[in-house]
Amino acid sequence: MGFFKRHQGRASYELFSNYAHYLPGFGGMMMLFLLFILGSLIGSLLSSAFVFLMGPSEAVNSYSMLISYPVSFIPPLLYASAKSRRNEIFETGYALDSNNFGSKGGLIVALTVSLATLAAAFVTEPVSKILPEMPAFLEEALKSMTNGPLWASLLSVSIFAPLFEEWLCRGLVLRGLLNRMNPAGAICISAAFFAILHMNPWQAIPAFVLGLLFGYVYYRTGSLKLTMLMHCVNNTCATIFSRIPAFEDAETFMDVMVPWKYGVIFTLSILVLVSSIIIIRAIPVKDTRMGNCDKVDPLAI
Repeated sequence: MGFFKRHQGRASYELFSNYAHYLPGFGGMMMLFLLFILGSLIGSLLSSAFVFLMGPSEAVNSYSMLISYPVSFIPPLLYASAKSRRNEIFETGYALDSNNFGSKGGLIVALTVSLATLAAAFVTEPVSKILPEMPAFLEEALKSMTNGPLWASLLSVSIFAPLFEEWLCRGLVLRGLLNRMNPAGAICISAAFFAILHMNPWQAIPAFVLGLLFGYVYYRTGSLKLTMLMHCVNNTCATIFSRIPAFEDAETFMDVMVPWKYGVIFTLSILVLVSSIIIIRAIPVKDTRMGNCDKVDPLAI
């Protein structure tokens, strides 16, 4: 993934450092999306070949996701790395991952955004009630992601998804858009990009809301680690709840909770979400355009 590189004969190792000098605009965003689609097609072919060779089963389907999902991101990874290497000698870049947590410190901010993620996920639940019923084939495909061995499901949705999707949607797309437009617009467009990656409205609408939250946290902290943590918290909780018998056939918590309890938790979730945003908003921003993404100077010749 280009994590290791040499600068002027001196070895340096830094997470995602090979992409700091690529700041995609709208054209770059579309190219990354098309390359993701290409990677998804390649991944699907490899996954189908694996299932054909091993024989269909829930476990095999789950293992096939461990092959196809990372492959989806290889074309955009290679493209972004090449673009960044071309720019790094002469152009200023911005780090994909920074550590600007303000006076609260990283641990407090991490706990705050984790609670905010759970609250936002709960608040967006009623949206699924106004959508038409999910097609059977899609419902079956989504269940296949979590019905296999727990370790394989968690590796796919709790590690791979946060790592690759946050790299793409916040680390590349949002960071690039911040370089070209106002923060509010950049956060909204990157959230829409994140939603579209999910390819269906039943996942896309909650993803858009969470994408707004992830984007705001990224702008205020510059920390890709934080948004990966938030993404991991959301996906892990969803996976665990899907394996609890009482929630197995439920679309939302509304289906398994009495109304007054649901209303209390819903209200508390709104309070937690608002309080968390106030705490994050208190983090000073170094650059009104790029937020707290640390600047990376061009390499000296």
